[in-house]
Amino acid sequence: MGRISTRDDWMVERRKLLAAEKEFTKQRDELSARRRAMPWVKIDKDYVFDAPSGPVSLSDLFAGRSQLVVYHFMFAPNNEWGCKSCSFWADHFDGEIPHLNARDTRFVAISRAPLEKLQRHAKRLGWKFPWVSSGKTTFNYDFAVSFDDPSDPENVYNYTKTQVPHPDLPGYSVFVHGQDGEIYHTYSTFSRGIDLNNGAYNVLDMTPKGRDEGPQIMSWVKFHDEYPAL
Repeated sequence: MGRISTRDDWMVERRKLLAAEKEFTKQRDELSARRRAMPWVKIDKDYVFDAPSGPVSLSDLFAGRSQLVVYHFMFAPNNEWGCKSCSFWADHFDGEIPHLNARDTRFVAISRAPLEKLQRHAKRLGWKFPWVSSGKTTFNYDFAVSFDDPSDPENVYNYTKTQVPHPDLPGYSVFVHGQDGEIYHTYSTFSRGIDLNNGAYNVLDMTPKGRDEGPQIMSWVKFHDEYPAL
């Protein structure tokens, strides 16, 4: 049980917290500006992905827009179902897409598993967002989210050499179509860097219990069709 307070005392603490929240918002805006100002790196490979419509290039994934946001969804080729934690994130995607499209931004999820498995997973959970397979390419390896030997201490994830817990890990990568017709990589984020994109977690962060997780974070997460009906 939390501390019990009068409304007046609560208001004093709330105003102090509000000042800190406003400072954090300012810092976040400044950080976002630095993110947008990151240099661009030209993509020099011709990636071809498996999509429901057939083979598609990285350029095709933009679908006529100038910006592309990729979610690296954990789904290794030998797995029967995708990652439950990534599915927690993916439950948010469909509602975002019309708004991203309106801001000249395409969203696509990419995994190494075969397209047939991606489609089965999406059908089970009722998802409609674009999801393509990179399994025939080096895309996942080039963007540091897939690893042949997770135990290798020379693996690089989240810009650090480390052993990793799984052969595939999550992240976001951002690309832009330059005015010169080339495609550029502008940003990637991994690990806790993807927290901002999970609306449910951000709602829980406002509550007294918060995320209420033990040392094994997200061990409680299930596919949304596995939770008890309320």
